[in-house]
Amino acid sequence: MIFSSSLCRTQVASTSLGSGLPDIRMLRSCQIHSIYQLGDSISDTGNSKVENPLKDCDQLPYGISFLQEPTGRCSDGLLMIDHIASAAGIPLLNPYLKSNANFTNGVNFAVGGSTALSANALAKRNIILPSTNSSLGVQLEWMSTYFASQCNRAIDCSPGSMKHALFMVGEIGGNDYNFALLQGKTVAEAQNMVPEVVEIIIYAIRRVVGFGATRVIVPGNFPIGCFPGFLAPFISNNESSYDKDQCLKEMNKVAEFHNEYLQHAVDRLQEENPTTTIVYADYYNAFKWLLHNAPHLGIDATSILKSCCGKGGKYSFSLTDRCGRPDVPACSNPDEYISWDGVHLTQKAYSVLAQWLVADITPKLNCINLQDQ
Repeated sequence: MIFSSSLCRTQVASTSLGSGLPDIRMLRSCQIHSIYQLGDSISDTGNSKVENPLKDCDQLPYGISFLQEPTGRCSDGLLMIDHIASAAGIPLLNPYLKSNANFTNGVNFAVGGSTALSANALAKRNIILPSTNSSLGVQLEWMSTYFASQCNRAIDCSPGSMKHALFMVGEIGGNDYNFALLQGKTVAEAQNMVPEVVEIIIYAIRRVVGFGATRVIVPGNFPIGCFPGFLAPFISNNESSYDKDQCLKEMNKVAEFHNEYLQHAVDRLQEENPTTTIVYADYYNAFKWLLHNAPHLGIDATSILKSCCGKGGKYSFSLTDRCGRPDVPACSNPDEYISWDGVHLTQKAYSVLAQWLVADITPKLNCINLQDQ
């Protein structure tokens, strides 16, 4: 199946906000009492830290803008899911693997470095997982175990009882392509993975609907060609390799193809499940909006495509000298940067993206109807 990578449907949404952002608290109209998160390091609030506390993201200067210490979040501070939880009026989500954690308002199952495909499936493509085996399938089993243990004891899981819960299926799948490309696979080989990756994501959505979900958010992938973590290792002397934002066009094609394929699959799944609201979250154009409006948002124009924490070359990023390792410096003003470490974003960037996404998603969640129930 071949889709256009023009992203016509989402480009309209990306410009609808102009250069301003609405109050993120508009999400409270949806009366969300709990959030259940699946995903990777874009959303992980500490599961990876429990699995392996020696990872780069679990060392200073990670966390310096939040609790002044590493929290397991791959950023200087809060992530999008943290901002979204706050916007909904609920506490920040605890990671599933944290002992004796309070899960009253939901659970975060996301793990940094996780993939949609299993380790075995990736190994068949000669792709090695560098960090965790806690793929989307593993997280789904954790979720299943959690609900089996809590239903009828701490949680009402009867039909219709989840109307005040929000399920976030991703962002996931980005690492499948990231690892493939960084391990020498071509753009064509990465794109050939898309149908299998999306199939797993759709399976995950079906599973959460089976758990009783009535509102599901399915994020797409970021334009990875705009990230220092790809700009640095794939730097080119050919100007035609870059778009008008100085992002790598070929790398972005992978994300665009994934997103278009995923949107079509989500549309079909929505038709099959008319009583469940399934909404695609446009991370790609949210990021592009941030990129285009960065100077108006306090981002230093000279730092838009640079890492705050890192060293090496024009993008302040090196695969060998990563943030969190000895002698790798961090900038003193992360709020003036989009990228924190070349792969993950700053607390400021995540805050802006959360505002954009809440404005785009909230009208699609049928919250007005929910208030009348």
